[in-house]
Amino acid sequence: MRSSSCLSLKVPLSFLSLVAGGLLAAGCHHTVRPELGPDRTVEAGIPVEFGAVQEGTPEVSWDFGDGTPAQKASHVSHAFARSGTYAVRALDGTTEVGRAQLTVAPRPVLRAIPSDATVAIYVPQLRGSVEPLVDFYERLVGPDVAQRQMEETPFLPMVLQSVKGDSSAVDPEEGFGLFAVPTFEGTVALLGVTDGQAAMEAVVKEFESEGHKARRQEDGSVRIELNGAEPVTAFLDRGYLYLAMPQKEEAKEGEPVKASTSSPDAEGLRRYVAGFTGPGLSESPLLTRLRGKVAQGSVYILTQFPKKEVDEGFPGFLASLGVKEGRAELDGFLATDKPLLKGKQGPVPALLDQAPLGPVGAAMMSIPPEELASLVFGAPGSPRRAEAQDIWRKEGLDAEGLIGALRGDVTLLVYFDAPAFYRNFLLNKRPEPRGAVLLEAGLTRSEPVVTALMKAFEEGSWSVESSQEKNVTRFRTRVMEQPLVVSVAADRLSLQAGEVLDARPRGNVGAALRDRFGASTFGPSHVSLMVDMGRLRADMDAPEQVPGVPQGQLSAAKAFGGAFLDQLTPFEHAFLDFAVEEGGARLRGRIVVRTR
Repeated sequence: MRSSSCLSLKVPLSFLSLVAGGLLAAGCHHTVRPELGPDRTVEAGIPVEFGAVQEGTPEVSWDFGDGTPAQKASHVSHAFARSGTYAVRALDGTTEVGRAQLTVAPRPVLRAIPSDATVAIYVPQLRGSVEPLVDFYERLVGPDVAQRQMEETPFLPMVLQSVKGDSSAVDPEEGFGLFAVPTFEGTVALLGVTDGQAAMEAVVKEFESEGHKARRQEDGSVRIELNGAEPVTAFLDRGYLYLAMPQKEEAKEGEPVKASTSSPDAEGLRRYVAGFTGPGLSESPLLTRLRGKVAQGSVYILTQFPKKEVDEGFPGFLASLGVKEGRAELDGFLATDKPLLKGKQGPVPALLDQAPLGPVGAAMMSIPPEELASLVFGAPGSPRRAEAQDIWRKEGLDAEGLIGALRGDVTLLVYFDAPAFYRNFLLNKRPEPRGAVLLEAGLTRSEPVVTALMKAFEEGSWSVESSQEKNVTRFRTRVMEQPLVVSVAADRLSLQAGEVLDARPRGNVGAALRDRFGASTFGPSHVSLMVDMGRLRADMDAPEQVPGVPQGQLSAAKAFGGAFLDQLTPFEHAFLDFAVEEGGARLRGRIVVRTR
């Protein structure tokens, strides 16, 4: 019975020993499980930590799943060069003891630019952005000129190869840009790369092919000695290749050297870039404020104004440039902390309502008179205003009276006269342009303006005839053999130079411009500008006959003129508009390139 009891105890004890041994073995194996962290999203080029740094942590073999060699260590840091999804495994021999899935996203170019950058021009993603930009530029300047200029610009050859799929060193999902920071006197270019060393060698090769010398530094950067210019430095940092291009400002002879807080030291810039952490420029308060106010584009421009302008209520400006099929659209916003124009409305320009139709150029400014006077002559009490008053006083003019006579609107229209051009070209052998210029400025009083004009004409070498006609003072003269008439009425000053426009039909030019460029353009509180080369081409091609000009010569001159314009510029029209909006002011622009 006793022996039976012992046997009954030995069996459970033996079983427990086996179980304990198994648990101990399992426990010992568990102690080598490394720390991989949870499944997560990281940025390409940014080092990711795996494992532990505590003393005694066992070594394992790390397989990052991206084709790079495995590493054996207790703690590793690894940067993924390309975006994608990777399974990171920790191996104890051939046994997998840990796994984490990492989704690697492209590192945004703005996160690679320091947050205190004063100016940044950037393409957020090469793929889908560079191609239309290149196409537009080739149409604008011609394929040969564009190709030559792009080949001479750092990084651009690699960028173009990348979007074509011919380069594995550059990441087409990442960005490209230029920026300036207060601590560096110059410009910095940056480009997202997947193979940093290959990209570095490609840049060095570009410079060496042009006869420049490259010197590799111990820290991995390359200093490139340029002929007749400050040396540039190329270096890598967290998935981006940087090119620091110093631009030391030389003091002019006789002028004192200006104190500066910046330096052309590219090595100092490299340390500065390597040392900054966080989101960079991507979460700048100014960018956060303006990002939703501009349209999406292929390339962006961000300017953070200096402290003086910020203190005056102007923190900065953001603009986008969108390009598609020969058309570039600019949309920008200037942030202000106080209402522009002091919240006042500019006057309605009258000339555009009833003017000769078909201008090839138009410009209009409508600003409240006090703000216009401050813009032209300086703010009341300012040194610039006092200087203007002193100069005019010496000339015997009432400066404040003249300033007070301005209503705040100025309009300019330019016309081309094709028949006059062909007559002058073919009969007089003089190919200078022929046409007319109309200018009108609103007035509150005419007397100061008439006095200033009479004094200017009397003291100059002008041959001027003046007359008084129905409360309108007119001055007639000739400039460059073209007639010039200046008329001053109680509410406006008008100028007409060049050919007579009486034969042109008249209409609401302002309405036509607004239909074409936007409902609020060329109106109160706007500054608008338009150049219409398409209209100029149409005007040159329109005459079927010109009195005194043989038909054969006219046809040849029209063909020559059209070819010359095509060679001179391919754009169809350009437009720019600046207008006050809530929270600041908007800048809109457009360039349309002619389809050949």
